[in-house]
Amino acid sequence: MGLLSLGTPLHWNEAKKYADHVRTHGIAQFLHIYEERKDQKKTNLLWGEEIEYVVVNVDEEKHKSRLSLRVFDILPGLQQPELDYNNGTTTEAPEALWRPEYGRYMLESTPGLPYGATIVDLVTVEKNMKRRRQLAKQAMHPNDVPVTLVNYPRLGCPDELIPASEPNGQACQSMFVPDEIINPHARFPTLTANIRRRRGAKVEINMPVFHDTKTPKPFIDPTIPWDRELFDHDKEARLGAAKPDHIYMDAMAFGMGMCCLQITFQACNIDEARRLYDQLAPVAPIMLALTAATPIFRGFLADVDCRWDVIAASVDDRTAEERGKQPLKDSRFVINKSRYDSIDTYISTDSTYKEKYNDLDLVYDKDIYRQLTDNGVDDLLAKHLAHLFIRDPLVIFKELLDVDDKESSDHFENLQSTNWQTVRFKPPPPNSDIGWRVEFRSMEVQLSDFENAAFSVFIVLLTRAILTFGLNFYIPISKVDENMRTAHKRGAAANDKFYFRKNVYSGKDDDSDDAFELMTMDEIINGQSNGGFPGFIPLIHSYLNSTNISIETRCQLSKYLDLISRRGSSNLMTTATYLRQFVQKHPDYHQDSVVSADITFDIVKLADDVAEGRVKVPELLGEFDP
Repeated sequence: MGLLSLGTPLHWNEAKKYADHVRTHGIAQFLHIYEERKDQKKTNLLWGEEIEYVVVNVDEEKHKSRLSLRVFDILPGLQQPELDYNNGTTTEAPEALWRPEYGRYMLESTPGLPYGATIVDLVTVEKNMKRRRQLAKQAMHPNDVPVTLVNYPRLGCPDELIPASEPNGQACQSMFVPDEIINPHARFPTLTANIRRRRGAKVEINMPVFHDTKTPKPFIDPTIPWDRELFDHDKEARLGAAKPDHIYMDAMAFGMGMCCLQITFQACNIDEARRLYDQLAPVAPIMLALTAATPIFRGFLADVDCRWDVIAASVDDRTAEERGKQPLKDSRFVINKSRYDSIDTYISTDSTYKEKYNDLDLVYDKDIYRQLTDNGVDDLLAKHLAHLFIRDPLVIFKELLDVDDKESSDHFENLQSTNWQTVRFKPPPPNSDIGWRVEFRSMEVQLSDFENAAFSVFIVLLTRAILTFGLNFYIPISKVDENMRTAHKRGAAANDKFYFRKNVYSGKDDDSDDAFELMTMDEIINGQSNGGFPGFIPLIHSYLNSTNISIETRCQLSKYLDLISRRGSSNLMTTATYLRQFVQKHPDYHQDSVVSADITFDIVKLADDVAEGRVKVPELLGEFDP
């Protein structure tokens, strides 16, 4: 998350009056950037990674953990080296950059400076991650610990916050989480409330419960305050929003309060960025399944392993008309997905692209499309942007309504940054030296810095192989969507199959070699034995064979690649499988799907111990030592 704007956010009733204003000026801002920077070239493929932490207070004496809502107490100290560097007080670059996130208990870290384009840079990633964790720990309140869990297992359960707060806030209107859990910057409570106001209801999140031997059938959640009447929206749970056999959640915090691992690449030019965007899109659901780390929600084991659908539902601002529940009357479009979802269209004009790959019935704003094409933007990129701009801006700051479209990209980013997709195409900011970028967003954060470094390095090396060998991963977008649905399944990496392309060297005219098929995770990661798809790991090793690197560097990279290979072959568990088994083997677990406070304390301790190397988890890490 970047630096946040200051100002007066508008209530939805006021903000919606300016939706067209923001869209119009947002497109004007993009067109200015496009005209100024479309021919920009960078010599280096710079990149960076972003890790988010959950900060938890650990009371050893009482064997109790609670989410710590005190991150804003420590942020100024963490950010001071960056401020000193930016204002010229020091010439020493900061070791890390620190940002708040949606949850007041969340902390985001990135490297102080981007990683370079050399292979040697890759072996510095783990050390950088470890240093950032150390810096975060040094800044913490006593007994607070930053852990790289995707979510806090008992978020939304009673007595799980410090300081304590009750779920009675006007922004969330949640039955489970208070407004005090939200980042206090005006953007976030406004975003939360405006999603509800625009939708006309609270967000509706239902994850299937994991039915263990003593889980009631049907499972009717006994922790929901069914009869609460504090807000008008409280009746929604008993009127059907809370589904039987599901874990019900009703607030943005359950989704945007989760942590992930994201990678951003600066491409050499706009064409390379568009090519990377397209080629990484089919990879995104594969990596979601392989990094799966989220088997618990609101104190219950779920029958899914991933976070993505929860976040998608948590920010789903579509009206009943836009969701197809009612005929169109006041809304402009029926929209098939939440604003947080997989991509809907490829955007590259590379010779390997074929029109048949974009097989979704894309909904886009025809007027915006025409404005873009009239100003020299090609069909594919124009449709991509016109599709993003079917959404309304959710947070508008009064003071930023009228800006210079040649100097600012605020209105463009208002909509661009609130379309949270698996891959994001990012134009350069105005008046900066930054190039065209691509953000890879699907991966779940892992317990240790070794794992997070391994997955980061893996994705970087895969992009190098894509660009060096001209690899072609195109499959129809509809199959990418199917893979996203498959990725959420419990044990998907070990048990399910995913659509992937067989011949990755074929070009534009090779229709006979355009086939894709269902493959196991092992086949996608490690290759097919029948001479079909070569596999990500062998492709990366082929790329490394073409480079001139030291034996020491190659050995370190091989450790990371071996971890990914063994996760792909199911020789090692995913984090989700490991955490699920940890719960099921815990002495306080009663085979009823309930994840107690005692179990949660031990999960938090485990996460910290694994990250610090105090415990060995061979099921997860094999003989690798984080």
